[in-house]
Amino acid sequence: MKIKMNPQPMAWLGLALILLLSPRCELQAQSADESDMLCVGAHWTEEEGASFLQMMRSEYTSEKAWDKRAKAIRKQILKGTGLDKMPEKGPMNPIMGEVREYDGYKVQNVAFESLPGVFVTGSLYMPAESDGKAPGILSPHGHWDKEGDVGRYRADAQKRFASMARMGAMVWAYDAVGYGQQKEQGWDHREDGEVLKLQLWNSIRGVDFILSMGADPERLAVTGASGGATQTFLLAAVDDRIDVVVPVVMVSAHFFGGCVCESGMPIHKTKNFQTNNVEIAGVIAPKPLLLVSVGGDWTKNTPQVEYPHLQYIYGLKGRQERVQNIHIPEDNHGYDDKKRQAVYPFLARYLGLDLSKALYEDGRLREEKVVVEEQEALYPFNEEQPFPEDGITSIFNINW
Repeated sequence: MKIKMNPQPMAWLGLALILLLSPRCELQAQSADESDMLCVGAHWTEEEGASFLQMMRSEYTSEKAWDKRAKAIRKQILKGTGLDKMPEKGPMNPIMGEVREYDGYKVQNVAFESLPGVFVTGSLYMPAESDGKAPGILSPHGHWDKEGDVGRYRADAQKRFASMARMGAMVWAYDAVGYGQQKEQGWDHREDGEVLKLQLWNSIRGVDFILSMGADPERLAVTGASGGATQTFLLAAVDDRIDVVVPVVMVSAHFFGGCVCESGMPIHKTKNFQTNNVEIAGVIAPKPLLLVSVGGDWTKNTPQVEYPHLQYIYGLKGRQERVQNIHIPEDNHGYDDKKRQAVYPFLARYLGLDLSKALYEDGRLREEKVVVEEQEALYPFNEEQPFPEDGITSIFNINW
């Protein structure tokens, strides 16, 4: 594969040679076999990831050039997942559970059909009172699957959803494929097949769902951590309805995501194309974007590598102030207290939320009135509302 480069000083040529000659980097010619086009996990070294961004900076030196690049990145995400030919959006047929009321917010378990027989399971968190259309927040989750500490059922996740609802937002917290009640029904998250395609499609239909529930179409956000952050920036890159984006502990120049729901289909690479998750996050420019990074995972270099590149992209769009990074060097992977303290003000600013409902004036979390429910309490299917007989429980039974 030849990499097209604009005439630059010799330093840029050196960077290109580093990338082309590196045995770990997959930019050189490959067979067209799809498995050779997957960029999985720590696909590059940290140095290779940084060098790729430095090289690509020379490829887009104007807003027009970046827009062309962003269009190509979006096109490859859709083509790589097979969503370039989107399925027909049929009726969602939502199954709504009883509303449970708490201090400043309420919760309702929901399942809807993203495709015939494919039920997305989740819970809708809403303000206790609303005097108009509430901003909408989608919240996919990461790969937390230990018993008692699973996905959207984790204590820190429930605190986040409830706090955002208390601030005035409508929050759709939904299961990844094969998590929570879906797993009990037989779904397998890490099964070979088109899990990434279904995951992204479920997120797109999640936007449809939250809008159907009355969320403000002019104030839609998405935020998640780890694998949920991957789903965050993928959704934002392909769905123009998203207005505010907060991926937590995931955007990396060298790490591509290690699960089939992140890198199991060729969204980053083809025989004549290569991108990474930093560029994918940049596709949403100039919409507000907050990167939350830590010293204890693959986002440790964000202040020096990923963030400056996104500032450059936003600068090309004339809105550099709309991309921010909060780096917590002493912290590890997750969406725990310090991350939530970082995220709430950003969402409040750009969605018009009441920050005082989530943080005290001194910045401490105001979450003591949030009720953390048992996992089964957040299941939409039960004896009164059983899983439909025609429901699908395998990726291989889907009729796209």
